[in-house]
Amino acid sequence: MPIDLEALFSLSPNPYIVLDRDLKIAWMNEAYLKATMRRREELVGQGVFQAFPSEPGSDSYEMMQASFARVLATGEKDELALIRYDIRGDDGTMERRYWSATHTPLAGPDGEVAFILQHTVDVTELHGLRKLRDEMHVMDQARAVQARNRDLAAESQRIRTMFDQAPGFVAIVEGPSHVFTIANNAYRRLIAQRDIVGKTVAESLPEVVDQGFVDLLDEVYRTGEPYIGRDVRVALASEETGQLEDRYLDFIYQPIFDEEGNVGQIFVQGQDVSEEVAALERQQLLIDELNHRVKNTLAIVQSLATQSFRDIETAGDARQIFDARLRALALAHDLLTERSWQPAELAATARATVTAAVGGAIERVTISGPKVLLAPHTSVSMALTLHELATNAVKYGALSDAKGRIALAWHLEAEGDLERLVIEWTERDGPPVGPPLRRGFGTRLVERSFVADKGLSVLDFAPGGLHCRISLVLPKTDEAEES
Repeated sequence: MPIDLEALFSLSPNPYIVLDRDLKIAWMNEAYLKATMRRREELVGQGVFQAFPSEPGSDSYEMMQASFARVLATGEKDELALIRYDIRGDDGTMERRYWSATHTPLAGPDGEVAFILQHTVDVTELHGLRKLRDEMHVMDQARAVQARNRDLAAESQRIRTMFDQAPGFVAIVEGPSHVFTIANNAYRRLIAQRDIVGKTVAESLPEVVDQGFVDLLDEVYRTGEPYIGRDVRVALASEETGQLEDRYLDFIYQPIFDEEGNVGQIFVQGQDVSEEVAALERQQLLIDELNHRVKNTLAIVQSLATQSFRDIETAGDARQIFDARLRALALAHDLLTERSWQPAELAATARATVTAAVGGAIERVTISGPKVLLAPHTSVSMALTLHELATNAVKYGALSDAKGRIALAWHLEAEGDLERLVIEWTERDGPPVGPPLRRGFGTRLVERSFVADKGLSVLDFAPGGLHCRISLVLPKTDEAEES
């Protein structure tokens, strides 16, 4: 050998072994013999895999064989950071050992690799410590996961409690047959505490099939479009009697999509509004009764007027005026009745009142302005005021000849947190106009109708035509649509 191996490695505390190109053991130091618990004479000349057998095909055999092959093929050093290679003990049993190995090529006289110097370090204890450390790390991770799972379980329980205690009914149905997967307390109360989870809607609630609700679910599942129902009547079994009972529901069928964009489930959420619907029906009944009585009262007033004016020779015009004003009041009442005495639109009140007063001449009246809702009492005052202005225009103003025209327009002006409604009644192209010789009831009605609304009405009898400006304060709104 070209190298004095004894001098270099015999006294080293690290194990060394030298293999020839055929992987036969040529030499080893004392540290190697001690580490492997073998004798020199039984190792020298043997193949390394015969001296230290390992099952062909095992990870250890493959890793060692590949490392030797790389050194012989490349002439470069090769390292195995960790390899399990069991060693036979004194009692003949195999002992699990872990090694770190470095394979260094030793060149011969021709420059080719003649020997391989294997430096091995027994890292079994270090591997055990690392394994223990890894196991401890795994345990720490397991404890962290366990704590996280406890947090998730607590959060899940909170969500479940909120879900169950939600005032609205909630359920989820899955698949094309709409199988219930979950339902909260409110939903179970709605359906008389029936056992529905795991069953289809048709199985659980057969009474809703003929009412079309399964068809609605089919449509949502097919199209992916939600369905929203308002005040929908549904007959369900009563929790108290078991008999079918009409309920009124506000609800939504909301599709839930899977990762591929297909409808997988439908979220059902809503409110039982039966009591609200019943209250509205009672309210409507009371309003209808009130309307009936008001109409009867107006009819009585008209009858009394007829009896009162019958024997007064000069009362003809007064009676006509009175009847017209009464009709204007009745018209305003009818408009409010249509809206159940809710705020009425100014445009509807203005157009109906003026049309009733001027008849076919309405074609010569332009009406425009943003959308404005008037309180019921203000709508009545507006109808009476516009009636007075319109009838005056027919008798004495712009509509008393064939050329005159009227523009009725309004706009809103901001006034702090409120809004001021400004209405302009402008007559033109009619006969010359002058101030009246006396202030009649109609003039006083126009000027004083909106005092309660912090309003003001100003009449200007200009020669070119009457101009009336009405302004009153309204609660501020965001609506401003052109009529």
